Amino acid sequence: MTLIDTHTHLDFDDFDADRQTVLSHCKQLGVERMVVLGVYYRNLQRVWNLARTEPQVYAALGLHPIYLDEHRPEHLHALRDRLSTLAGHPKLCAVGEIGLDYYVESLDRERQLEIFDSQLQMAAEFDLPALLHVRRSHADTIATLKRFKLKRSGIVHAFAGSREEAREYIKLGFKLGLGGAATWPQALRMHRVIAELPLDSVVLETDSPDMAPAMYPGVRNSPEHLPQICDALAKLMDISPERLARASTDNANEIFGWQ
Repeated sequence: MTLIDTHTHLDFDDFDADRQTVLSHCKQLGVERMVVLGVYYRNLQRVWNLARTEPQVYAALGLHPIYLDEHRPEHLHALRDRLSTLAGHPKLCAVGEIGLDYYVESLDRERQLEIFDSQLQMAAEFDLPALLHVRRSHADTIATLKRFKLKRSGIVHAFAGSREEAREYIKLGFKLGLGGAATWPQALRMHRVIAELPLDSVVLETDSPDMAPAMYPGVRNSPEHLPQICDALAKLMDISPERLARASTDNANEIFGWQ
């Protein structure tokens, strides 16, 4: 069973003590590729270094809305310069993690939208997919995506929206990222939505070290957990884990332009 973790933060300090062990174990488990995402200016080089030196790792570079107060205009300029310099490099696979977060009320929504717009423009300019953080902001996110109509579309990370919102993203060409949150037994609404998603619309992810699945409560999440997440989600979709893994891998390869 071949798997791709489409969303992980393997560069975080949480993995400093055993990153190489995690990568080696992932290879044994069939997690053959993983996408590591930037979240603020100060980790972009670290993400790129990891992707450049590790065969399994690919980089997405972007500025996350949660760290809005840290982002400066010069960081957007620097991000664009990096994307321009790295354009066409096989290890650069997306712009991300970008998006809108309306759950944290202290984050200025207008400024979030400005930074989101700027980064979607970069995705369009450099012909890259966008990896999206969307929390309580589906309406504005969908409206913004309709304006940009990205050729390469992207992935809605940790999708937890409604059936109607899922349909809107799918119409725009986006895949829906499913991970540990959906494995918890209390996530009944998510279970109902996931059971109806078309297989060609989903990709698997961990968001490690965050969003641990139900089988690892209170434990650091890891790309190593992706096979068990796949098993749990396959049961919700009433299909075999092998079929879900194959679909997710095919969908990720389509988004990132991998063979």
